[in-house]
Amino acid sequence: MKKLLEICWYGRGGQGAVTAAKVLAEAVIKEGKYAQAFPEFGPERRGAPVRAFNRISSSFFPGFYEITEPHLILVL
Repeated sequence: MKKLLEICWYGRGGQGAVTAAKVLAEAVIKEGKYAQAFPEFGPERRGAPVRAFNRISSSFFPGFYEITEPHLILVL
């Protein structure tokens, strides 16, 4: 994987979108690659819309910035 892969997870609070993004990032890091996982919350309550994001690459990538055109969208 030479380019940066960006993933966006959509779900509702309590469905596990944030947890899934974190688990994916941890698995990628254990494989020796680089990854980020970060959430975006609305009102913090169960059932509220939630987005979580991943960035995955085989090489280092700098900083946090908004993902506007993800390569993959996962809806829970």
